Formats: sequence, C-alpha cells, structure tokens
Amino acid sequence: MTNRFAVVLAAGQGTRMKSKLYKVLHPVCGKPMVEHVVDQIGKLHVNKMVTIIGHGAELVKAKLDGKTSFALQEQQLGTAHAVMQADSELANEKGVTLVVCGDTPLIQAETMEALMKHHVEQKAKATILTAYTDQPEGYGRIIRNDEGFVERIVEHKDATEEERTINEINTGVFCFDNKELFKALKQVSNDNAQGEYYLPDVIEILKAQGEVISAYQTKDMDETLGVNDRIALSKAEKIMRKRINEHHMRNGVSLIDPEQTYIETDVVIGEDTVIYPGVFISGETQIGEDCIIGPNSEIKDCVIGHQTTIRQSVTHNSLIGSKVQVGPFAHIRPDSKIEDEVKIGNFVEIKKTHFGKGSKASHLSYIGDAEVGSNVNIGCGSITVNYDGKNKYLTKIEDDVFIGCNSNLVAPVTIGKSAYIAAGSTITEDVPGEALSIARARQVNKENYVNKLKHNQ
Repeated sequence: MTNRFAVVLAAGQGTRMKSKLYKVLHPVCGKPMVEHVVDQIGKLHVNKMVTIIGHGAELVKAKLDGKTSFALQEQQLGTAHAVMQADSELANEKGVTLVVCGDTPLIQAETMEALMKHHVEQKAKATILTAYTDQPEGYGRIIRNDEGFVERIVEHKDATEEERTINEINTGVFCFDNKELFKALKQVSNDNAQGEYYLPDVIEILKAQGEVISAYQTKDMDETLGVNDRIALSKAEKIMRKRINEHHMRNGVSLIDPEQTYIETDVVIGEDTVIYPGVFISGETQIGEDCIIGPNSEIKDCVIGHQTTIRQSVTHNSLIGSKVQVGPFAHIRPDSKIEDEVKIGNFVEIKKTHFGKGSKASHLSYIGDAEVGSNVNIGCGSITVNYDGKNKYLTKIEDDVFIGCNSNLVAPVTIGKSAYIAAGSTITEDVPGEALSIARARQVNKENYVNKLKHNQ
C-alpha cells in the first residue's frame, strides 16, 4: 500500500474573526475546528501527520497533543511557505501527501479517502479537490482538457468572461506525490502583490514539467467551507449540527425538532430515546436507550442509563442511572452519582453526592457533599449544611432514612439506618439508627399578644 502523509495548515492568525482566540481553536459543535480536521484525517491511517502552527502555537499543541506532530511557521509567508515547514519531517518520504487547511471543519474522511484513491488511480503528481457551485464568484476556476485532466487554475479576477461561466472551483485541498511536492516548493516564487509563496503555484510548476494534474470533484460543496469570520463560523455550526442530528436520527433517536436541538460531536445516544426542542447535549455525554430528554435541558459530560427522564434540568459531569426521574428545574452539579430508580424533583440541587438506589428528593432541596443510601426520603426544603465559610464537610445518610420537611443537616454528621428526622429540625449531632431525632424549639403560644401590642402603641 502507498505511504500516506498529511499536512494541516493551521498557522494563520485569523484577524477577520475579531477575537482573542486563535482562529482554528474556535469551536464548531463543541470541538475546535482544527481538531475536526485532524480527527477526520486520523481515520485515513496516514503514516505521519504534520500540523503547521504559528499564532497560538502552544494552545494548538495542547489541544492536539498525541494526534499529530507539529512544525512551526514563525512568519506567515503564504501556504507554500507553510507546507515547506514540514520539509524536515516529510521531504525524503515516498508516498502521497494530503494538504488540508485547519479552518475547514466540515471536511470528511470519506471525501479525503476518495481524493487520495483517485490521485493514485490517475497516476497524477498533483490532484485538486474541486466542487461544483452555482455561485462561483471569488473562487479559482478549474480548466480541464478534453481528457478530463487539469490544464490550469484561473483565479476569478484573472478569468475571461467564458472562464467565469465555469462552475467547478478549487477548494484549496490538494493531494501530491510527496517528493515532487517538496521539490516543486523550492521553485515557488513570491513575485506577487502580497509577496507570499502560494501552494497553487506548485500545480503550475508540475504542469510545466509535463506531469499529470488531476482533479476530484466532491458532491458536497459544504464540506469545503473555510471559516474566516463569525458569519462562516455560524454557517459551519449549522451545517455540522444538521449532520450530527441526522446521524442520531438514522440510528434510532427521535428529535422532535432537529433545528432546535443542539448536540455536540462526541455525544452518544441510544435507540428510542426522545429529545425535545431546546435541548443542549455536549462534551462526552452518553445517553442510554428509551430515555426522554425534556425541553430546554442542558446535559454536559454525563453518563445516563436507560429509561431515564430529564425534564427542563441542568446536569453536568455526573453519572445518572437507569429509570431515574430528574426535574423539572433540577440541577445535578459535577461529581455526582445518581443510582437507579432515583427521583430528583423540582428545584432540587445535587452537588458532589452519591445518591443511592430508590431514594427521593422531590422538592426544593440542596444536597451537597453527601452520601445518601438507598430508599431514603428527603422532605421538601431539607438541606445539607456542608460549608462553614472555609471548608466543606460530608453528610452521611444511611439506608431507609426519612428526613422531614425543612430539616437542616449540619455537616459533618451521620444519620443512621432507618432513622427519622422530625420536620423543621436542625441536626448538629449524629443520629443513631432507628431513632427519631427532634431538634427544634418547643412551640409557645402567647394568647392575646396582638391586642396588648395594639393598646401599647
């Protein structure tokens, strides 16, 4: 099999983004656009991938660590100059090299695979990925000969009226014979208005040497979208979101309104789960089968079991079991573990808590820094008082405990198995198993107090 290499161009600053964030790190559906490109290339089983970095180099390296090697372009002097920075890594290698821009997050592995296969079949020294568009203004046109090979690329400003009617355009993605690429790069001139070294000039150099220049046309123009500003970023986000949502629907997930459902790239969802409009699912979330995710819920980096319902709630960085009921308007904060058959009801907040199987907190409670056993009932308005202004402390509630409404459990404290806490109690000491703990002032009624108060005014 032919050796395969890839060069990802990711060194430009991206001034049109008007941002403090380096351009290729802007996220599309939750993942930096350059990472989308690198991940797709990773599916091609290349022998080596080199990402050309410049502005924000350390941040890009940190994001792509372990997925690619890097070469630094200290001065941004054009695309040919950028590829030249991979000379020490690739120049002596024999094989096929793919060159892709890091700001094209929609490019797919299948398209790049087809491009490389076509390149080898045509025995070309260079192959251009092209696309068909009804609006070719501003793009370089592909001029082919009678045999279908590329004669030249004509930029829009240099094209004749007849050439401007051509709808096949250059996408900026190329495939080269690796050794011929690096030989030709040394011949590229910067004799142009911008004083830069342009990669398409390699095509002209190879053509002048009588080499075969081919082209492969992708069926999807959207894949080649380059993101240079916030408008294009928004367009890429919309296209990517549609692609992701259709993937899940084909796999048996029901999206009530796909245009109003926001799912990031790495999310996994099981069959027969139903997702309602306004839902945001992000990070490395995994959702099981037969779940219901209600409107306007936000789920990030969670693992959720089967037959669980989440309604109008926020869940972050937590494990949520099967047959769990969450919400409406609940908040599961990071580092929580919710076991099977639990109910977390309206306006309940759970934080860094292990909540045992079959337990319930149905209304208006805060449970933080706690270990809650199985079959525990936590009454309305009850809270774990976990913070003294400086440190956090643990509350332990053992199995089968009943916590009455409006109780305060002042940590560190342990409530023993099958104990009862009377409503309105403030518990500051451990409660033995099967005990009833009452910690509230005795009621005192002062009769005729209001009349006496009025007469004294």
